[in-house]
Amino acid sequence: MQRAWRLRRQADFERLKAHGKRWQHALLTLSALPNGLPHNRYAFIVSKRLGNAVARNRTRRRLREAVRRAILKQGYDIALIARANLAQQPYNMIVQALDELFRLAELRGEQAESGS
Repeated sequence: MQRAWRLRRQADFERLKAHGKRWQHALLTLSALPNGLPHNRYAFIVSKRLGNAVARNRTRRRLREAVRRAILKQGYDIALIARANLAQQPYNMIVQALDELFRLAELRGEQAESGS
């Protein structure tokens, strides 16, 4: 994922927490807020409760790939927070959880909605 597409500054996280909306799933929590940019910016938050560094990095990679394949509306700051049992789930369960959260948040792009 390109550096410009990452949420990195503390001020961005504070703005997202203060003004963003939040949706929860058993595996993930999604926070989103319009950012006024022509692209989305993402944060993948994986705590040490998920396991050692290998498990956390694998979880981040799987989340990034699932988001990369999703067709989403542009112009949002999106934070995905992994919950404790996400690391043990198969990839297709992660994709289903993300799809459900994006649908609830109304972030899915036009192509994804026309196929449903």
